Amino acid sequence: MAKKLRVGILFGGRSGEHEVSLLSAASILKAIDRRKFDVVPIGITREGRWLAAADARDLLNGASGNAAARQLRAGDPEVTPAARLLHEGIPTLFAPEPENPPLLRARRSGATIDSGRARVFADSYRPADVTRLSGHSLDVVFPVLHGTFGEDGTIQGLFELAGIAYVGSGVLGSAAGMDKDVMKRLFAQAELPIVKHLTLLRSAWQNAPRKVIAQVENTLRYPVFVKPANLGSSVGISKVHDRKELGPALDVAAKYDRKLVVEQGVGGRNGKARELEVAILGNDDPKASVVGEIIPGKEFYDYEAKYLCEGSVPVIPAKLTRSESKQIRDVAVAAFRACDLTGLARVDFLMEPDGKRRIFVNEVNTLPGFTRISMYPKLWEATGIEYRELITRLIELAIERQKEKNQTSYRREE
Repeated sequence: MAKKLRVGILFGGRSGEHEVSLLSAASILKAIDRRKFDVVPIGITREGRWLAAADARDLLNGASGNAAARQLRAGDPEVTPAARLLHEGIPTLFAPEPENPPLLRARRSGATIDSGRARVFADSYRPADVTRLSGHSLDVVFPVLHGTFGEDGTIQGLFELAGIAYVGSGVLGSAAGMDKDVMKRLFAQAELPIVKHLTLLRSAWQNAPRKVIAQVENTLRYPVFVKPANLGSSVGISKVHDRKELGPALDVAAKYDRKLVVEQGVGGRNGKARELEVAILGNDDPKASVVGEIIPGKEFYDYEAKYLCEGSVPVIPAKLTRSESKQIRDVAVAAFRACDLTGLARVDFLMEPDGKRRIFVNEVNTLPGFTRISMYPKLWEATGIEYRELITRLIELAIERQKEKNQTSYRREE
C-alpha cells in the first residue's frame, strides 16, 4: 500500500477575508480523500498567531459562533460548524508565542513540550521549519489563505525558504496576481484586452486631492470603479457615478492600500457589464474550465453581493456563442501564463452589454474561494472534475512543481 502524503491545510490569517478562509478550509477538510492523505490542520489567528491542532479546531469552530461568518452565505450549511470536520488523534506542535514574537520562529530537536498547551519550547531559534509543524515532516502545504499575507507571495516565500511543496502559485505569480496595477501591466505586455485605467498613490490623493480628481476626470469617463490595488473579495471597491462620489470612494480604497486603481466602467452609464469567470488548473500546461457567469444581486459583484446578500445567480455554463467561449478560455490561459501562475487560478472577465460584446480581462485570483459552492470548484464540476478529485489534483500539481524545482541548482559547480 502506498504511503499516505501528509498534507497541512493552512487557514485563517490576518486579512479581511479571514472568515471566507475558514469556510473554504472547512469544505476541504470534509472532502479531502483521507485514503490518500494524512491531514494536519494549521490555523492562523487574525493577529497572526499560528495554532496547534486543538487550537486550530477552536479557530474553525469559532466560524460558527462568529457573527460575520454566520452571515456568509458562501458557507455550505453542510460544513458548519467546522470543528466537527477535523479528525482527532494527531498532535500538532508549534513554536511558542512570545509577547513580541519575531517574524519567524522555529522548533528544534531537543525542545521540551508543555502538553497542556501542545506547544514546543526551545532554548534557541532558527528560521521556521514549516516542514515539521506537525512533529512529522509535511509533504505538502495547502494554503487556504485568501487575501493579504496569504495570497500575495508572503507565505509562499516562507514555503520556498523551507523547501516544501505547496499548492498554488509561487512568490512572483502570487504577488503579481494580488497587485492589480502590476497585473494589468503584465496583461498589457502580453497584449491582452484590459479596460482603460489609472493608478494613483494614496499620498498623491491625500496631498493634492483636486489634482487627482482632475487627473481621473481628464483620463476616464464616469462611471468608474475605484479599488485598492492589493486586496481580494472586492473589499474596498466602489462604483462611482459622478464627482460627488469620487472623493469618498478614494478615501475608502486608501484605507486598504497605498496604491489605488481607478478603472473605466464597462458599458457606460446605461449598461452593466456581464461578469464572466474561468477556472484554470495546471502548471506548465494549464487547462481552462467552461465559462461561468455571475449575475449580481446588486449593481456590481462586491463583497456583500458575494458573501452576504441573496440574489446573486451563477450561470454555468454562461450563455455565449462557441467562438466567444473559446476566445475567453484562450485569453484566460494567456492571462494565467502572463502572471507566471501555477496550480490554480480563477480569471475574471467583463463583457460589454451592447452589440460589440467585447471582452476585457478584469483580474486573476490565485487562491479563489474554495467552498463546495464557490465558483472555482463549481466551474470544474461542470467541466467534469468533482470536488474531491479537484483537491487531489491540486496536491499532485504541488508535488509535481516541487520535483521540477528540485532540478535547479542554486550553487555554482566546483
